[in-house]
Amino acid sequence: MEETGKVQKNFIEEIIEEDLRTGRIKEVHTRFPPEPNGYLHIGHTKAMCIDFGMALKYGGKCNLRFDDTNPTKEDVEYVDAIIEDIKWMGYDFGDRLYYGSDYSDQIFEYAVKLIKKGLAYVDDLSQEEIREYRGTLTEPGKESPYRNRSIEENLDLFMRMKNGEFDTGEKVLRAKIDMASPNINMRDPVIYRIKKERHHRTGDKWCIYPMYDFAHPLQDAIEGITHSLCSIEYADHRPLYEWVLEKLEIENPPRQYEFARLNINYTVMSKRKLRELVEKQYVSGWDDPRMPTLCALRRRGFTPEAIKNFIELVGVSRTNSVADWGLLEHCVREHLNKICDRVMAVLNPLKVVIENYPDDLEEEFNVENNPEMPERGTRKVPFSKEIYIERDDFMVNPPPKYFRLKPDGEVRLKNAYFIKCTGYETDENGNVTLVKAVYDPASRGGESPDGRKVKGTIHWVSAKHAIDAEVRLYDMLFKVENPDDVPEGGDYKDNLNPNSLTVLKNCKLEPVLKDAKPGDRFQFLRMGYFCVDNKDSKPGALVFNRTVGLKDTWAKIASKNQA
Repeated sequence: MEETGKVQKNFIEEIIEEDLRTGRIKEVHTRFPPEPNGYLHIGHTKAMCIDFGMALKYGGKCNLRFDDTNPTKEDVEYVDAIIEDIKWMGYDFGDRLYYGSDYSDQIFEYAVKLIKKGLAYVDDLSQEEIREYRGTLTEPGKESPYRNRSIEENLDLFMRMKNGEFDTGEKVLRAKIDMASPNINMRDPVIYRIKKERHHRTGDKWCIYPMYDFAHPLQDAIEGITHSLCSIEYADHRPLYEWVLEKLEIENPPRQYEFARLNINYTVMSKRKLRELVEKQYVSGWDDPRMPTLCALRRRGFTPEAIKNFIELVGVSRTNSVADWGLLEHCVREHLNKICDRVMAVLNPLKVVIENYPDDLEEEFNVENNPEMPERGTRKVPFSKEIYIERDDFMVNPPPKYFRLKPDGEVRLKNAYFIKCTGYETDENGNVTLVKAVYDPASRGGESPDGRKVKGTIHWVSAKHAIDAEVRLYDMLFKVENPDDVPEGGDYKDNLNPNSLTVLKNCKLEPVLKDAKPGDRFQFLRMGYFCVDNKDSKPGALVFNRTVGLKDTWAKIASKNQA
């Protein structure tokens, strides 16, 4: 029987602790190896938290190494963005910033060593022919007619590849392993190819580049990595990882371990698809708050703490599964509830004139900023004869059990007074344009001296003191849980949600928000959690993004299950 309160270790922690206990390693050394060909998304965050987290937990080190051995779509823009995301998540790689391209000379020499050992050969087959010769899951492959070239010929051809004598795709270098292997990855995989493209770091020095499966184990070995942690799709590549290290006689080789990748419903994690959404302008950019990229989540108002908590709740396992976006939003709500000041904002304003309120009177109410954090203190909220309320908080012909403002109905204004509707005005289409009311001066602070009950409480903003702002309401980017679930001939973009963004102009906010800075977060009472946009918001022209609404369906389900 397990001890009460004992924290269960995940399988990676068990492996590391066993390696430390047996003396296989003296210090944990991991690496986080993103490709600089796109922005990091929430799926990458799991790997980031595991790689950096394991090093932190066991007092080791974690390198940031850019896997930049494919110059086709790599760019310094992505390098800078990835570094910013990692730092925002709170991880410090110190001076341990590396690039796969830093090891180009060493990896080239390792390839030469394989050729000299008779374990690699230059192949003239085209990409299509190599694929055809590889065989299938049920049929073995067949050997290339160039497989038995002499060591001398292979060395000569490989040097000529390096020197640019052949065109892209004309020749490749392949490892000589086993064309009948049940693991297709071991059927003489390509380990070098010709790409005559300029590299963002090495320029035109190289026109041949190593394949990931060849470069990665060697980069790990060069850096002294002890645990090469990667997602589950690399499990079938591990035999090749180990083959490379064994045949090149690497001492104290790193070991690869795989964990389940992070999948989340209502979004896509493919960089190819995310790039398509950006390039074809289905979204405004990589940082569009509807995207699952870290820069987009940051712009939307998500916090590193909430994301880390989500990753922890999802857990580390070897089995792929799909996490619920609602769980991520739950984690965000939980954290924002603790740190955000409460303010009043009217997103769809309707003016109310309090007819018996003195024209020349202005008041202030002392309001608590955050009941979760009394140390946040209080603020002054101005009140005047004319206020704004939400349009949805008034109905001429309301349904039963409607406890907001209605003709002859009374409500409590949050922290202020009771008001009772005495009339309203409409336009030629019957739309309400103005509400008239009277207030009870004795109910200051929202309490009635005669003990009468008022069921409805609504928020408000003084019209005289309100500031204008634009508010952007975000919903799921896709309208179905699995965007790739489409009929034959369909496309994941067919499932884009046409209502994923609603822009509200001329919203009315408390004056305390006039000095809000990009990135500042608030809870708009009854509306949700909002963040000042870090791109479009300007002094005097504020833009707020809704991070999440207040309704937490996931928490209710979890509470019911626990009960």
